Amino acid sequence: MSINKKKEKTQRPISKTKTKASPYLMVAPSMIVFILFSFIPIIYMIYLSFHDWNFVSPDMNFVGLRNFKQLMGDPRFIQTMSNTLLYTVLTVAGFVVFGLLIALALNKSTRIHSFMQSVIFAPYIISLVSISMLWLWLMDYDYGLFNFLLSRIGISPVRFLTDPNVVIYSLAAVSIWKGVGYYSLIFLSGLQAIPNDIYEAAALDNTPWYRKLFKITLPMLSPTIFFVGITSIIASFKVFETIAIMTQGGPINASNTLVYYIYETGFKFFNMGLSSAAGVILFVVIAILTFIYFKLMSSRVYYN
Repeated sequence: MSINKKKEKTQRPISKTKTKASPYLMVAPSMIVFILFSFIPIIYMIYLSFHDWNFVSPDMNFVGLRNFKQLMGDPRFIQTMSNTLLYTVLTVAGFVVFGLLIALALNKSTRIHSFMQSVIFAPYIISLVSISMLWLWLMDYDYGLFNFLLSRIGISPVRFLTDPNVVIYSLAAVSIWKGVGYYSLIFLSGLQAIPNDIYEAAALDNTPWYRKLFKITLPMLSPTIFFVGITSIIASFKVFETIAIMTQGGPINASNTLVYYIYETGFKFFNMGLSSAAGVILFVVIAILTFIYFKLMSSRVYYN
């Protein structure tokens, strides 16, 4: 009898309360980190956006919507918004187009293709600060490698970082060069998930390569394209290191972006209210663009 009682004790079922609480206990650490380092700072940023505070004085004056009105009437801020949107369009297009082309070229199981995948991915794991310093030298007007090579073929030097009409394209090129390897591997994983039977059936019908691309590859790859698009849009709005190291927003505000504007306004000019208002606008713009992107693209995504 004593042995049976011991067995009953050891085989006692887990209580329903413990079963229901287990998932919440699992996610609790992540939720605590999210609340402390994301949610609360966002709420505090919104609170500061309605105040005038110089980051030093304990006095904080409520000003209502004055910070937002000042931003909307500031030509420098409007140009910064325009720069950010242009930079986003350039980088997202570069990530999607070049990432997909590289993935299509490397979608083979050979040693050379595996080696090239590693080479393409390598810039992504390098510090953005190091890459910015490297490209700062490559694009230098007087001593840069690019202008040296252009001079060898009879082309005049280009002011990559000092010409207001060129600088944002130069910065976008740096970001594309660094991140395209990461997105190409994501596309590559999507390509390898497409069943080979579909291509074999198309080959039996003598289907041209371009019809395979537009009728098989791209529709089957649409979830991956959707993911790359939304993540690259959010990443492009967060650009900071490249601007801070290579141009500091110049020349004449031609390369300034929202995140660098927020940093400059808050920590250089000590106007935390205006900086927080710009942060709120950045938050709202990303939310609106994400919503529009989901509405436009979700119906075009094919989940096999």
